[in-house]
Amino acid sequence: MTFWLVKSEPGAWSWDDQVKCGTTHWNGVRNYQATNNLKAMRLGERAFFYHSVDERRIVGIVEVVREFYPDPDDPAGRFGMVDVKAVCPLARPVGLDAIKTDPRLDHLALVRQSRLSVMPVDDDAWRLICDLGGMPA
Repeated sequence: MTFWLVKSEPGAWSWDDQVKCGTTHWNGVRNYQATNNLKAMRLGERAFFYHSVDERRIVGIVEVVREFYPDPDDPAGRFGMVDVKAVCPLARPVGLDAIKTDPRLDHLALVRQSRLSVMPVDDDAWRLICDLGGMPA
């Protein structure tokens, strides 16, 4: 299984919003690399939900419940979205500082491509971040 990380500004869409809604589309992505990552997502795969901007921390886990489809807000038809549902919050949010200071995680796109909004997370990093967050992998 492939794992992912999706970023959102908590003022625009927060973990609390996701939990309240349950299932929603992950839209508004306008970067080609991030869009390619959305296209690669498969049903049942999980992603860390990351609060960007001021918080900069992983706060929860979502699951892909609908694969890539066109974003109706993109008149050019280049971009799309997936649907995700809230799975669970992390017992302890994992901050970007903790991720950056752990050499086992320095390969992550979160560290190397800080502006990318949808990115893959390898199995070892997933397990490590789950452990840091007080969650079973």
